[in-house]
Amino acid sequence: MPAVAADAPAPAAAPKTLRYAFRVAETAFDPAQITDLYSRTVSANIFEAPLAFAWMARPVKLRPATAAAMPEVSADFKTITIRIQPGIYFADDPAFKGQRRELTAADYVYAIKRHYDPRWKSGNLYLLENAKILGLSELRKELMAAKKPFDYDREVEGLRALDRYTLQFRFGEPQPRFLYLLADGSFTGAMAREVVELYDDKIGAHPVGTGPFKLTQWVRSSKMVLERNPGYREVYYDEQPPAERPDLQAAAKAFKGRRLPMVDRIEVSIIEENQPRWLSFLNGGHDMLDELPPEFATIAIPNNKLAPNLAKHGIHMERYPRADVSVSYFGMEHPVVGGYTPDKVALRRAIALAVDVEREIQLVRRGQAVPAQSHVGPNTWGYDAAFKSEMGEFSRARARALLDMHGYIDRDGDGWRDLPDGTPLLLEYASQPDQQNRQLNEQWKKNMDAIGIRIEFKLAKWPEQLKASRAGKLMMWGVGWSATVPDADAFLELGYGPNKGQANHARFDLPDYNRLHQQQRVLPDGDERRALIDEQKKLMVAYMPYKVHVHRIFTDMTHPWVKGYHRNIFVRDFWKYVDVDMDEMKKRTAK
Repeated sequence: MPAVAADAPAPAAAPKTLRYAFRVAETAFDPAQITDLYSRTVSANIFEAPLAFAWMARPVKLRPATAAAMPEVSADFKTITIRIQPGIYFADDPAFKGQRRELTAADYVYAIKRHYDPRWKSGNLYLLENAKILGLSELRKELMAAKKPFDYDREVEGLRALDRYTLQFRFGEPQPRFLYLLADGSFTGAMAREVVELYDDKIGAHPVGTGPFKLTQWVRSSKMVLERNPGYREVYYDEQPPAERPDLQAAAKAFKGRRLPMVDRIEVSIIEENQPRWLSFLNGGHDMLDELPPEFATIAIPNNKLAPNLAKHGIHMERYPRADVSVSYFGMEHPVVGGYTPDKVALRRAIALAVDVEREIQLVRRGQAVPAQSHVGPNTWGYDAAFKSEMGEFSRARARALLDMHGYIDRDGDGWRDLPDGTPLLLEYASQPDQQNRQLNEQWKKNMDAIGIRIEFKLAKWPEQLKASRAGKLMMWGVGWSATVPDADAFLELGYGPNKGQANHARFDLPDYNRLHQQQRVLPDGDERRALIDEQKKLMVAYMPYKVHVHRIFTDMTHPWVKGYHRNIFVRDFWKYVDVDMDEMKKRTAK
């Protein structure tokens, strides 16, 4: 009698994986240390803040995340009380010695205090210090003066755990918009003290949060792998999109009731050059293209419409303006371009007037941007599309006249302008060694050649430039700045003096601007606040610590097997809302 073969076990299903690439390398994953967009994107999917921005809400709307309900806010905006949901747990980690570790209010107190600890050199401390949380800045100063370590056990009036699950903030000034800061897991996400103490200086490589994903592999500046956190609580897809967005309505209906996250694995690569990143997406090597490289816009989205050959393959495009500015800053403490005297102001304004932004938009950005008139980006309260200023003006004649008037002339006959004291005038512009920055540098060279100013470029990788910039070591650098909250304050912080080395890379410090900033930020939204914001814009134009080039327009693309993707510019932790149809991917890529 022939033997009967046993049924073979069914092969395990391949994990649902979302694959895409960053165009700039990450730095680390510690909310107290990171400031760059890419590290914050990863961290926001690991750590959780008490609140979150609703994924599909238009206009933007806050909702509870780990909070049990929306916070109680006092009528004077000076006290915020938050109840944290019981039964939320951190991802498993050796720091917990085999025990499940529940999230408590004390974890938020600890995580926020870490920004005040000088050891971690928080680049976002300014956001908390400017909020005047009672007692924390004073504690920091006292311990720094005494050269003592930060005392996490010292209770302060402004940040307390009233009981196991109740968190309270108290402020020295009204804080009408502080809740926005409590909706970013990459900044105010909860951290367990025992994890930080175990990993110490290596905490940036060992992120442990309560969020939907956990980091399982990291090859620095090359690849990050995150997998579903098996201990993540039960959270279900339940979105309320606006009626005028039928595409979002359909997605909300299709996914309603699905447990989050819907994918098992995220793979993020670093591909700095635009061409290989674009080709990898086209060839199915990545499921999603985050920010279409501008040089391929005329091919992929001619006239800003999806190209027929891409549409034929089911590719989806999402085009949107981000709350964004692209700037070149002048180091205000640098002896060549810095300073507040009329001659130094004239030099910066002349350089800015000589920048042909329209040509930059057409040749380098391929039409995927609009000229900026101020340092406040769109999609934020306080942005005014009707505001016009010298920031958006291009006039080489005016630039030459300003330089001549203030003594920046060619004194030695070599064809290049010199400083008023006769020493050579040489600009040094920091940049990165990728194709787009090379093209932007070419435009800078042509613009400066046209007015007789020499310029050289100092190339280094992004993390190196960021470190040097925060230390105040760069003369000029070109960067993008994206708001994490739907308010102009995210951009106004760029010029606030106490923010030097943090948001204020230019190290601009003007008493009049600082005074206006302090006045507007304690006011509720309204005409009075809007008028003060307009005055801040005008001062930034007049002194020109930043040449604001453009507000960029971005296009994301996804293959047809990626389901439910759209862009909410204030939601970093979008991975949990996206699904990947692995069967459809196999069918389409097999053809």
